[in-house]
Amino acid sequence: MSRTNFDTLLEAGCHFGHLKRKWNPAMAPYIFMEKNGIHIIDLHKTVVKVDEAAEALKNIAKSGRKILFVATKKQAKSVVAEKATSINMPYVIERWPGGMLTNFATIRKAVKKMANIDKLTADGTFANLSKREALQVSRQRAKLEKNLGSVADLTRLPAALFVVDVLKEQIAVREANRLGIPVFGIVDTNSNPDNVDFVIPANDDASKSIEVILDACVAAINEGLEERKAERVDAEAAGEKGEKAVKQSARVADEAEAEAEAPTEE
Repeated sequence: MSRTNFDTLLEAGCHFGHLKRKWNPAMAPYIFMEKNGIHIIDLHKTVVKVDEAAEALKNIAKSGRKILFVATKKQAKSVVAEKATSINMPYVIERWPGGMLTNFATIRKAVKKMANIDKLTADGTFANLSKREALQVSRQRAKLEKNLGSVADLTRLPAALFVVDVLKEQIAVREANRLGIPVFGIVDTNSNPDNVDFVIPANDDASKSIEVILDACVAAINEGLEERKAERVDAEAAGEKGEKAVKQSARVADEAEAEAEAPTEE
């Protein structure tokens, strides 16, 4: 069963592309027709592509790896932050920090700096600073939180990138391509799908369109996380059961040995 359907996508306006003069010819396979100078996206293909992307995302989540969501355009920020937070995945909704992936060690240093400032506050050192120094540190902390707070838990490179508007986030896509990190993207008719591993052809400007596609993908990721949790519980239960069986076998062996060594009455 598909994770979304034609009518849901149609109602959300996922079919509206850009003006014909702004199109990228590489998107031709996903365009159904042109109407009043605007390209209309083939939603039947979108349904198929959403399912493909969702299944791949589910498997990544099930493996315990992280998916980094990227959306710095105004109409996508809040919905991406909400959806990514609901499944405990990192996200970037402010300016993409250059080298976020290709220079990941430097980004981690900046995150650690934020943690160090928090330590200063916790141990009382911050209170001993002058007003001017305290203000500078507070501003630095606020800036770091704004740009990197949502990736503070990302201790290693993500297993995948989910991008809303691959044209706007082309630097992020380029970095992921360079490192061989798969890219999942909502791709509109003005964008190049060639650098995206899992293309989801759809309107990337309307918040409803973005939300309905994210809902399907996030639901799949959540399924992967739940399956991982269930497998871990089963493994722990099996381990405990095996441990009990070993202990029981050892006890039976000890009892048999003790019985064999016990003196017999003549």
